[in-house]
Amino acid sequence: MKNFKDDFDFFKHSDNVYLDSAATSQKPHSVIEAQSDFYKIHCANIHRGLHTLSNKATQMYEDARTLCAEFINAESSRNIVFTKGVTEGINLLAHSLSGYETVIISSLEHHSNIVPWQLLSKNIKVIDVDKQLNINYDSYEKLLIENPNSLVSITHISNVFGNENNVKKLTSLAHKYGCLVHIDGAQAGAHIKIDVQELDVDFYTLSAHKIYAPTGVGLLYGKFELLEQMRPYQGGGAMIKDVSFKASTYLDPPLKFEAGTQNISGVIGWAEAIRYLNSLDFGEVIEHEEKIYSYSLESLKKLDDIVVYTDAKNLKSALSFNINNLHHEDIGTLLDKQGVSVRTGHHCALPAMKMLGLDGTIRVSFGIYNDEEDISRFIRALKKSIDILRRHK
Repeated sequence: MKNFKDDFDFFKHSDNVYLDSAATSQKPHSVIEAQSDFYKIHCANIHRGLHTLSNKATQMYEDARTLCAEFINAESSRNIVFTKGVTEGINLLAHSLSGYETVIISSLEHHSNIVPWQLLSKNIKVIDVDKQLNINYDSYEKLLIENPNSLVSITHISNVFGNENNVKKLTSLAHKYGCLVHIDGAQAGAHIKIDVQELDVDFYTLSAHKIYAPTGVGLLYGKFELLEQMRPYQGGGAMIKDVSFKASTYLDPPLKFEAGTQNISGVIGWAEAIRYLNSLDFGEVIEHEEKIYSYSLESLKKLDDIVVYTDAKNLKSALSFNINNLHHEDIGTLLDKQGVSVRTGHHCALPAMKMLGLDGTIRVSFGIYNDEEDISRFIRALKKSIDILRRHK
């Protein structure tokens, strides 16, 4: 098995056990170099200039759009709108898509898939989950029957518990009742192969920084006929055909949604991250991550007083737990002092926490660079943390 840590500069400068990839992933050396090279060699603005540097930068930016389209098997690069991330992608969709006053979401959504709809006073309907924290399909279909022609907006993989939803089934049922479907893919892009055409989703959002790429970059995929119907999200340079003091006309998608100067270096870095992932055997990557997840879960369950919240079979990338009668933040602090980085708190999913009667959990989340030694160090540090807290209670 390849030692993926060798590809990441972070691990050449730190022996930290990094188990917080659901928040943001570390970046391969090649991604960092691609961004640096843009600023050192190719720095220019895009789409507006006629000079050589601008043409080169524009070509690199649009090549990245093509790579992103191929990465999720979009119909073409015209389906890809660059954003700052999933949060902006959902806000763009919420502001620009008209005719959908009811939004159907699940009980496990990130705040970024709740608050934008509330800001626009949308009618939010919430799907129940079962005891394993998976979608309750009876509850889902009942909501579809009661609210036809709505928008369904659901996470692909829970950022708290790691449940992977059956997006193809969710989408097929939604379309049966005339609903459009948006999928929040923030936690999916680095861990499963995404095929938007196979899934038949209408919209899909991704954040680059969770897929070994820079922060401040993401995408909104949309079926082109839907993007054509949507209003621009922002106005400014680079998105117009003509402007007068009476009215303006806009470029076709995706450019009509990309007003102003974009995060050019970030987009170029994302393209390099995709090239890096394309150089790997993705099946091997998935198998490696599944082994790490299983090893982590099995190791945790051997400890006394550990509480995990689902034994579902469809878990990936993120694992939440608590220790009876100990506070998650105390555990997180002691792990950090031992060089182990985990996430504690509500994970921007307060409704899910309240549903389970929790104020937070300890979450470990994985990247391709994690290995069994990382998990062994984490478990040793966790045992020590528990022992310290028990002795001082």
